[in-house]
Amino acid sequence: MVVSPMEEALAQGVAFWARRGGLLFRQARHAASLNQRALASVSGTSRTTLSAYEHGRKSPTLETAGRILDAAGFRLVLEAKVECAAHATGDGRAFHVPSRLRRLPVAVALGVLRLGERSYDLADRDERRAAYTALLCGGGPEVLLGHLDGVLLIDLWEELVLPDEIRDAWRPLVEEARQESGVMN
Repeated sequence: MVVSPMEEALAQGVAFWARRGGLLFRQARHAASLNQRALASVSGTSRTTLSAYEHGRKSPTLETAGRILDAAGFRLVLEAKVECAAHATGDGRAFHVPSRLRRLPVAVALGVLRLGERSYDLADRDERRAAYTALLCGGGPEVLLGHLDGVLLIDLWEELVLPDEIRDAWRPLVEEARQESGVMN
């Protein structure tokens, strides 16, 4: 049987999401301290079917995935994708700006950030201000998205000492987030 490049790409995409979904089911099951038999029982599926989902051999319907995750104490949610655009300052230093600001779990937003040789206690406002300045001026996409909380950035925005070109690149994002949240200057 001849398979077109489009069908091949689609099959690879389905396999990727089946494996990714399987990982989510395993993580939820382990977090709930359940074995496969127990989770299958409370979610109304068989252990062999749950195993097939967890190993990416089968893909559940959205309804079934929601039911299994709910039984493990989790919910299926839609979260906007955030991408970072690379920019460069006039002197060639790279910095990134995300497509949107997001909220982080409290333990992360107020945790400890290690950038190079320096550690910042994000629960301390002054250290968070210094960390956010460093993040906005040169944090890579992963560290930026992993440690920058949108609400905390809005709160600190006027206090951050940033080069004009970096402030100008971030300003529309911060203003949009302020408007969405109802927070004005």
